[in-house]
Amino acid sequence: MIKRKIILELRKHLEQPEITVIIGPRQAGKTTVMREIFQELREKQHKALWLNLDIEDDAQHLSSQSKLIRKIELELGKQKGFVFIDEIQRKEDSGVFLKGLYDMGLPYKFIVSGSGSMELKERVHESLAGRKRVFELSTVSFEEFVDYRTEYRYQHRHREFLSVDPQKMELFVEEYLQFGGYPRVILAPTLEEKLAIIQEIYQSYLERDIAFLLQVRKTHHFSQLFRLLAAQVGQMLHAAELSRTLGISLPTIQEYLWLLEKTCMIHRVTPYFRNVRKEITKSPVYYFTDLGLRNFATGVFSRELKASEKGYLFQNFVFLALYDQKSPEGRIAYWRTKQADEIDFVMEVGDRIIPCEVKYLTLKQPEIPHSMKKFFAEYSPKIGLLVNRELETTIDLDGGKLLFCRYFPSLRD
Repeated sequence: MIKRKIILELRKHLEQPEITVIIGPRQAGKTTVMREIFQELREKQHKALWLNLDIEDDAQHLSSQSKLIRKIELELGKQKGFVFIDEIQRKEDSGVFLKGLYDMGLPYKFIVSGSGSMELKERVHESLAGRKRVFELSTVSFEEFVDYRTEYRYQHRHREFLSVDPQKMELFVEEYLQFGGYPRVILAPTLEEKLAIIQEIYQSYLERDIAFLLQVRKTHHFSQLFRLLAAQVGQMLHAAELSRTLGISLPTIQEYLWLLEKTCMIHRVTPYFRNVRKEITKSPVYYFTDLGLRNFATGVFSRELKASEKGYLFQNFVFLALYDQKSPEGRIAYWRTKQADEIDFVMEVGDRIIPCEVKYLTLKQPEIPHSMKKFFAEYSPKIGLLVNRELETTIDLDGGKLLFCRYFPSLRD
């Protein structure tokens, strides 16, 4: 089994009265994580009930709040217990449904999960204000992947492993850049099986989630946009240009982009600015939640990646590492000026800003990009990061420190 870091946070939240809401992409491992916690509770002799809205017999018990309460009382009694509901997005108006249950003051702790959809990310947020905590489970992170592949011998000591076996780490990075982090893809032993699984995930996303949310059967235009975004990951995109290229109306393009975000397929990164006159402030940049799905969409999943294809993929790789460390109130932006100075990522961490530049290069000695010098001169950050494939060192820069990091950018150091 691939151990997921989110398990620790979920265990802690079991003692809190708020509803635990787990969202994330289809097949990212939500059900597996919930099952693990469910089994732990049962082994400790806690009363727990499991319901899945994808199962017809279970779904009938959620047709109304009174029916669900009768089912819970039958299985758990009227004392403290834990109620797990998987695929809650299948329930219409699930936010209002759960709000009503919470406000009844029942002795049950609810743990629910579902694909990140409009219902979960919008109506649930609104209906359950002050009554829930949302946990976002993405596909397996690179750190979780390395832990699994090294049989957890170097857990929390990845830099130590990197220094001991840099060649093996390089192979891990190459594998992750190509196949991504879907658990079933990681566990599949052959390329043919990996390809079949990622194809099934992609088709299931289009034919179940998107067709359901858009209330249409044909998802051709949506699929076209998905593939176009995949081909331009990490690059500034203009919705009007996408509209012209695909022959789709601008409002539809904007709706599809919004939907891709809400279903946890992509992340939108907006510009960082303090001086609006000097910096580009409108066009966002998009990164994919999973590199394997991105590669499948562009047709390179099943073959060895070319060196020319890895630059933006590595940039996406670093974004995911930074996003995994981001606090809920934190922000990741990018910085580009009309004079063509650019920084890939600018993290806002409390009252600090941390610029991060990504280079898919094997640096042997410090080389300070012109844009990093400009950013330090303009904003005076205390720390900056330059992520590359070889060099680990720290140098002084304009009153601050520039850290050269090998694969593992850290906002905690």
